[in-house]
Amino acid sequence: MSEDGRHALTLIAFLGSVFSPYYAWARRRGPTDPLAHCAVNVALYGPGGRWAMTERGARSVERDARQLRIGRSRLQWCDEGLAIDIDEVAAPWPRPLRGRILLRPGAAWGHTAHALDAAGRHRWSPLAPWARAEVQLSHPAWDWQGPAYLDANAGDRPLEADFEAWSWSRLARADGGCRLAYDVLRRDGSRHGLASRRARLARSSSTSSRTPQPMTTPNTSSSSIRPSAPPLMARRAQPAAAAAGDRAAPPRGA
Repeated sequence: MSEDGRHALTLIAFLGSVFSPYYAWARRRGPTDPLAHCAVNVALYGPGGRWAMTERGARSVERDARQLRIGRSRLQWCDEGLAIDIDEVAAPWPRPLRGRILLRPGAAWGHTAHALDAAGRHRWSPLAPWARAEVQLSHPAWDWQGPAYLDANAGDRPLEADFEAWSWSRLARADGGCRLAYDVLRRDGSRHGLASRRARLARSSSTSSRTPQPMTTPNTSSSSIRPSAPPLMARRAQPAAAAAGDRAAPPRGA
């Protein structure tokens, strides 16, 4: 979110897009390769806001321990942090969405994975509760900085196999800290909640000495950058697998 509060963005890199109806339809027919349904979902809020989520197949994906490319967009660890080069087409009106985001994780970052189910098949990792985002977009013409957040989700089987619904939230506190919460409703009717109160730690002067975690991915996963203080996010687990070529997925509520 920009310091003046006029702009915000959410970016999610999907390997196995849990919001894809094409992925859902394909899985109803049987086991499906999650890499056949990948996307970089970008939502821009504020003047000039745009939305993009073009679904791409495995041939459009490259990944290793330091970088992930989906289509023409790329996420890559560098000395300064996580550099994201966006080259997408917005929907429903086909307008370009291009530029760079540099995410500088704060000193409170890590790779603790929290199990969301008893068997540990689904995991959530709040990688950087506090971070700084430097946004430089050419389309639209955005140039701003502000607080940000980085997390990741990974799973070994479909969400709908184990959950009825889930919700996530992050709340910035007046003292500079934050609260994180994750709540799930399991298929067996039980609930499981995680909550964490994080103090804001001073950012180190350089990120070059940090060793970023490899971008390893089980069967399905996603990483996201979110505004500093987003509203509660609640989702219903949906049947979710293939795309022949690239396509713009409908909005999440569709």
